[in-house]
Amino acid sequence: MKKVEDYVTTIPNFPKEGIMFRDITSVLEDKDGFKLAIDKMQEKVVEMKPDVIAGTESRGFIFGTPIAYNLNKGFVLIRKEGKLPRQTIKESYDLEYGSATVEIHSDSIKKGQRVVIIDDLIATGGTLKACINLVEKLGGVVAGVVLLIELVDLKGREFLKGYNVESIIKYKGE
Repeated sequence: MKKVEDYVTTIPNFPKEGIMFRDITSVLEDKDGFKLAIDKMQEKVVEMKPDVIAGTESRGFIFGTPIAYNLNKGFVLIRKEGKLPRQTIKESYDLEYGSATVEIHSDSIKKGQRVVIIDDLIATGGTLKACINLVEKLGGVVAGVVLLIELVDLKGREFLKGYNVESIIKYKGE
């Protein structure tokens, strides 16, 4: 039986020399790979007993919405700044060369709701920490973070210390 990592395509030296890019589009393109990825991530989500699922733009949407649907939970969008139509709150974070900002509708999480945040990958953890901060600002409880891929050497899990972080595939290196 195949594992989810069997469906991931590794592209050496992309986007720059020395990087092993883990391409998840090959997972999405294969019906068995996509189903396996959703099923494995959903197993982790169920253990966290969420009231609502949140996903990061854009790959968190891809994995989070079918899981929310399967579990009969609402799905909350966490998007790049300026993309949501209603009143929002925002959180900025540092990138390797600059900064970015994510937003969430200010009425999308109710006080005390257990929220699981879903994304495709964790590297340094900056984006996910910003998402956690948004959920907590709205009074939500972060029940956990579920990821398809973890780049272990970039130590994103350490940046999210104190939170339940689960990943399906762990890769060494960048």
